[in-house]
Amino acid sequence: MTTTAEDALIDRLRQHVGPALPPPVTAEQLAAAEAKLGFPLPPLFARLYREVGDGGYGPDGYPLWPLSQVVAGGPGHPYGVLEFLDWGCGMTGAVDCLTPDAPVLLIAPDEEHEPLRADSPSLARWLADWLDGRAWWEEEVMAEQGGELLPPWPAAAARIAAQLP
Repeated sequence: MTTTAEDALIDRLRQHVGPALPPPVTAEQLAAAEAKLGFPLPPLFARLYREVGDGGYGPDGYPLWPLSQVVAGGPGHPYGVLEFLDWGCGMTGAVDCLTPDAPVLLIAPDEEHEPLRADSPSLARWLADWLDGRAWWEEEVMAEQGGELLPPWPAAAARIAAQLP
């Protein structure tokens, strides 16, 4: 059996978070969540819930929500954007479920004109950056960036305007 980069990332994540997690969701629970949302979860995102655990782990003490609590966009959020993590101060982490690489976004409602920020170009990169200590929330990375907020998500305007069904 060939191990893929995604398999290796899942293995690293399991080792990093340890065994004390909520049990993974079942295939039936995953299918029910996707039916309720109206779109499939990105494969790697689904694997997190099916193979690592039903939330309860995440960067710097900010755990992923249980699958039953993830939130599909709100007002002004495009269809297919799924919130999955609370950063505090009203900010949430989200994943774009309609783009193959599953970009990760920061939703910062205090940013009136650009509340959707580009956190990472892919979920795989976001996970690797977290595990490697190179993500934007790391103190050293923040210092290097001068405390600047992440750039606006380039696809936001077009996706909000399109409002896919």
